[in-house]
Amino acid sequence: MIYFAGIAAFVLAAGLTPMVRRWALRRQVVDNANIAPERKIHPLPIPLGGGTAIFLAFTLVSWAIALLTPNLFGGFFLPKYLIGITIAGAVLMFGGYLDDRFHFTAKRQILFPVLAAFITIAVGIGVTYITNPFGGTIDLSQPVWQILTLGGRPYRIVLLADLFAFAWILATTYTTKILDGLDGLVAGVTTIGGIIIAILSLTKEVTQPETALLAATLAGAAAGFLVWNWHPAKIFLGEGGSTYTGFMLGVLAIIAGGKIATALLILGIPALDVAWAILRRLTGKRKATQADRGHLHFRLLDAGFTVRQAVLLLYTVTAVFGSITLVTRGEQKVYALVALAVVMVILATAVVLAYRHKKTPAPQG
Repeated sequence: MIYFAGIAAFVLAAGLTPMVRRWALRRQVVDNANIAPERKIHPLPIPLGGGTAIFLAFTLVSWAIALLTPNLFGGFFLPKYLIGITIAGAVLMFGGYLDDRFHFTAKRQILFPVLAAFITIAVGIGVTYITNPFGGTIDLSQPVWQILTLGGRPYRIVLLADLFAFAWILATTYTTKILDGLDGLVAGVTTIGGIIIAILSLTKEVTQPETALLAATLAGAAAGFLVWNWHPAKIFLGEGGSTYTGFMLGVLAIIAGGKIATALLILGIPALDVAWAILRRLTGKRKATQADRGHLHFRLLDAGFTVRQAVLLLYTVTAVFGSITLVTRGEQKVYALVALAVVMVILATAVVLAYRHKKTPAPQG
């Protein structure tokens, strides 16, 4: 069933994407090169909104499995979780469409990811404890307040758990949003991340076939879109797709038993890049939300990489460190995260030196 879910989502996303593309072209929902031209790599307008195909493929396949088979509901994964994920995803798609069309400011853009995170928490998806890599757990289950009961199920506010889940989901949502600068980059990273979470969910440590089903479905949907998004891209994810992919990776990491370290290893390079970008902008007296061309993927282009070379390099780093989480336990994952940070520093330094060498004029004579 897991393989079927991934293949079905792939076929559906690959089939839906050209339909979304034609729809975006008819309504002129496109990415124009004259908007932030320093960050564009395409001279012609490219349709936006491709993330809609990923959302629809994931949602339709997930609900088909849930309604037609016993493979999704019945265990720890409750119907309200899928309802919440679906509504939150729809919110991101709607907000993304509005932003693609009307070009919202950062203050308006954030409203939809915040609402999506609140919806996710409201249906009970959260982290009540975090495994301490050096032994034991960090309890987030207190304080707790019950606010109402519906259908015999209590609904509570678990302060620390809800705050952590909210911050985590927003962080992963914005990581892929900021990463979305090169053709195929976010779709490929999402595919790799979904596959790794699916494999991890089937290990003895986790044993969650339901999570594996959802992760494989997300991976298949992202891969199906990638067929059209590979360089030179025929369609972009758009605001909705760039946020939805990170949102789903963050939610799956929570559902898989709070596998925060796993998601950090998958999204490690872009997450460190985002942190560095914010620090760079603040120290440079620029707004933290102000876009620039200082991200690692743009620096790779400036240093002489082609788009495909830069994307494949970042795929490789994602796959290698993401796979490490399948064979490491406890404090070993901390060491892997430290190693990832070191790789980020080395890679960034090498890119800067290559760029400076490229800009230095050759000696005359």
